[in-house]
Amino acid sequence: MRSPARTAVLAGAAVAVVGALTAVTFQASAAEQARPRPTASPTATASPTPAASTVPGINPPAGLRKIGVYKVASGTQTYTCAAGSFAGASVPEAKLVGTGGWLHHFKGPSWQSTRDQSLVTATKVGEKAKAGTIAELLLQVNSHSGPATGVLAKAAYIQRLGTSGGVAPAGTCTDGATKAVPYGATYVFWG
Repeated sequence: MRSPARTAVLAGAAVAVVGALTAVTFQASAAEQARPRPTASPTATASPTPAASTVPGINPPAGLRKIGVYKVASGTQTYTCAAGSFAGASVPEAKLVGTGGWLHHFKGPSWQSTRDQSLVTATKVGEKAKAGTIAELLLQVNSHSGPATGVLAKAAYIQRLGTSGGVAPAGTCTDGATKAVPYGATYVFWG
């Protein structure tokens, strides 16, 4: 007879395995399948990946396929005060975890794989305002560097979906001051 504690542990492990199996939506090579997968930090929240087809105005062009999905494990949008306000552009600094391991997202905007150092930069081509949080975006990749077979080598478009937080601080500020505001999002890479 199993104890209630052992039953709870087994049930939790089963949920974790099923969740891990259903979260991966790409076909990995045999070499990638053999590599250990990173785990999200305890601060990352589990939520369903937003479907691209439900986000009008920021969908990638037809004919592309999803090549990676990454969730912000920890991240901030940093604003610099100008003319007494933080209302200008922000600079991201985030760790993302997903189908291809860990990515570093930073100024550019840029995304770099910690696994193979492949790097992309992108330009915003579409935006969908979202009340109380930073906008959802469609970005077009404008540069690649790193290995030709890298995690990000085939990326052509990036969606920022399911955003939370990251909004510029309200009120007045001293010019030159900076403020980092935590945010969350899911980044979907298309190629």
